[in-house]
Amino acid sequence: MLLTRYLFVGGLHRSGTSLVARMAARVPGAAGIVGAPVPENEGVYLQGAIPHDALAGAPMRFATDPAQHLTEAHPLNRLETRERLAADWDPWFPNGAAWRVEKSPVNLTRMRLLQQLFPLSQFVVVIRHPEAVAAATAKWVDDPAPARIDHWLDTHDIVREDIARLHAVLVLRYEDVVARPDAALTALAAFLDRDGTGLLPDEAIRNGNRDYPDAPTMHDAQAARAAAWGYAPGRGVNAWTPILHHPLRSIRETTAAAWTGQSSK
Repeated sequence: MLLTRYLFVGGLHRSGTSLVARMAARVPGAAGIVGAPVPENEGVYLQGAIPHDALAGAPMRFATDPAQHLTEAHPLNRLETRERLAADWDPWFPNGAAWRVEKSPVNLTRMRLLQQLFPLSQFVVVIRHPEAVAAATAKWVDDPAPARIDHWLDTHDIVREDIARLHAVLVLRYEDVVARPDAALTALAAFLDRDGTGLLPDEAIRNGNRDYPDAPTMHDAQAARAAAWGYAPGRGVNAWTPILHHPLRSIRETTAAAWTGQSSK
């Protein structure tokens, strides 16, 4: 019997989650949702187990809303939720995939609940420079730029605490993915315990941060907090090691080696 597992991809809006999800779906044995009549093929719109209305998942709102932070203590942590999610998503994935890649920004604050519902699931969190995210989301929200950057920082403080409770999670920065897409794809394959030899992206990948030359700049206090993720003012990106958790040391080692381009032997 084929064991089907989920790879949940999450991150703030405009962080690169769609790109990373498409890359993950290229891994042998993995498949994503394609052609669904919903924004960006996001699975959150294709299920009725976890309520999702027009206010839920709102850009620059949802991630710091306590009501949308779903953990193992949430009342929806029950078998009926798992069964409804699986049934609602089943028609949207091709048969025979060992890994189902489900991407929705709101996964960012639902990882702990999803881990309880699907104990063998794994998670990819995609982050992007807070200045770039603040610039990219300006078309959706009227909050001033400093508030949008604060939202990013507050969100990722919450995410850092949640990550500590996840068995299997890989945190990738958008800037690193677009700079080294081949390495990112190989690392994603290793994280899923699949052979990524010779695997290449099937789309042109560019650094979208360059689209925002007038992005707002973090002030000193914001920059001090963003430094934990390797980000500096002026859309600066410093060296940073992706966060990687997995219960199997072999998977951790092969994933890290795939990212660095070094042999794990």
